[in-house]
Amino acid sequence: MNIGNKVLSADNACYIIAEIGQAHDGSLGTAHAYIDAVAETGANAIKFQTHIASEESTRHELFRVKVFPQDETRYDYWKRMEFTRDQWLDLAQHAKDVGLDFLSTPFSLAAVDILQEIDVPAFKVGSGDTGNDELIEALISTGKPILLSSGMSSYAELDEVVNKVKSAGSPLAIFQCTTSYPCEPEDIGYNVLSEMREKYKCPVGLSDHSGTIYPSIASAALGANLIEVHTVFSKRCFGPDTKSSLTIEELKNMVDGIRFVEKGIKSKVDKNMAAALRDNTKTLFSRSAFYIKDIAEGEIFEKHHFGMKKPGGGISFQQANSLIGKKCLSSKNFDDFVNIGDFE
Repeated sequence: MNIGNKVLSADNACYIIAEIGQAHDGSLGTAHAYIDAVAETGANAIKFQTHIASEESTRHELFRVKVFPQDETRYDYWKRMEFTRDQWLDLAQHAKDVGLDFLSTPFSLAAVDILQEIDVPAFKVGSGDTGNDELIEALISTGKPILLSSGMSSYAELDEVVNKVKSAGSPLAIFQCTTSYPCEPEDIGYNVLSEMREKYKCPVGLSDHSGTIYPSIASAALGANLIEVHTVFSKRCFGPDTKSSLTIEELKNMVDGIRFVEKGIKSKVDKNMAAALRDNTKTLFSRSAFYIKDIAEGEIFEKHHFGMKKPGGGISFQQANSLIGKKCLSSKNFDDFVNIGDFE
């Protein structure tokens, strides 16, 4: 499947998404600043979350992590995270101008409509909405790729939504995701990548909440087609996802690490040719038989006359051993190479 002009396949580079989520804390200027920062890391896409409080929340919704003293309720928080349609359009255009794909997770049908107007290249479904048939059907109707996060879903639940999406002919990719903030190393679920690839026959990726670069690099090495990580300017930032996020600098290191690993995985090495190309280096670092004491003409060559020292290029230990007991044809000095022609 494609996201914009990027093809997700085993033969292509991993598609890397920097998830900003609510790291902008409701500031439009900060959201734009994140776009410029992410563009410098080499990531393929920047992703936000499109919240419209009145369309997705009620006064009954509880905080997962109550870190915002200015928000009395979760509804108040979502309200503060809202941007207008035109502001979303400006953000999307800004991302395009700096070479990033613009993605966002819609949390309501109204949010889907806004993102359709923006013409996002794909839709992300958060872990909490995997079973939201109303939303899934709205996304299917767009005909665009669906990126499904599996964080809180069993295989039975995933089977249902995957069958629905694939039966409709919509392109699909699935993220292995563990809904823990931050996620512990033993909970990453690397094995699930291959399980889902085999089970669902679609691109798979990792949506990581560990707050480190390591799971993403490891997953790319294991064949993940997509990587998504939360991103913040600083781990001292104020917000619920800070501990599970990468800084901009860490994001850059992660992208560079994935690209480095990909080059190696996609480049097959001919071991014989690699050795032949390094003959000079091999000579420099290997060893040859050298005289370790002076030996006179006519003297019988003994084991104590030679040792193995650098550089290489001379005779081997076995060859020197085969000369023991033979008569030296001419005198030799300490540190001279031992040569087969020195003896009769």
